[in-house]
Amino acid sequence: MRPLLAANWKMNPPTLDQAVELALRVAPVARRARARVEVALLPPFVWLESVAGVLRDDEIGVGAQDCHWERSGAYTGEVSAAMLSGWCQWVICGHSERRGYFGETDEQVARKVRAGLDAGLNVILCVGEREEEMVAGRTEAVVTHQLGAALEGLAADLGRVVVAYEPVWAIGTGRNADPERAGATMALIRQMLVGWGAEEPRVLYGGSVNAGNATDYVGLSVCAGCLVGGASLKAEEFSTMIERVAELGGDGDRA
Repeated sequence: MRPLLAANWKMNPPTLDQAVELALRVAPVARRARARVEVALLPPFVWLESVAGVLRDDEIGVGAQDCHWERSGAYTGEVSAAMLSGWCQWVICGHSERRGYFGETDEQVARKVRAGLDAGLNVILCVGEREEEMVAGRTEAVVTHQLGAALEGLAADLGRVVVAYEPVWAIGTGRNADPERAGATMALIRQMLVGWGAEEPRVLYGGSVNAGNATDYVGLSVCAGCLVGGASLKAEEFSTMIERVAELGGDGDRA
């Protein structure tokens, strides 16, 4: 199975021209590597249509960074998964910034996951512990709880769920997690998914991933790629990351 590099642009870039330019600069590299690396770009909602338009093919995925769980209604400022259907293939649910800054609960994350799947989208579910939880040795407990809360009863749809392990203390801080330690947590996630019936579970690593360390994670047998933040906003660096991951191969030999 090809590793997935999913570019979470967050609330960037600030202008449409910059968003289109970034997509166009990354696209040729992503297309050349498509046999060995799957690439998805996840821009802000307002740039989604334009980015999808300039890509104009199915070789590079496009996704949204969030969705609401209702199809429609009096939810000012929200965008439903149903509205995203047809514009993109992916949606992120449960990112730590949504949980931390906007108070998303496990129940809300679960509803968003279900809504995304019902709308025909592939879901990137984010799980991960805060620094104090890591220091207290509660990584396994936190990740297990978040995973179970979001995916309970979804055995039939697990093939369309990718889980991104993102230790909160590593996101945007430049402090990426030790690959061996992250690998142990990803192995736990994978084991849980298999136990729930997933045939080919995909687990990503995220948290200060860059061109210099991405292969340290993707080289692990339990890691199916990376959810990339800040580094994905630099066309040259993200392109280099794609090329280096492609060099590892994507021949389906991952555990």
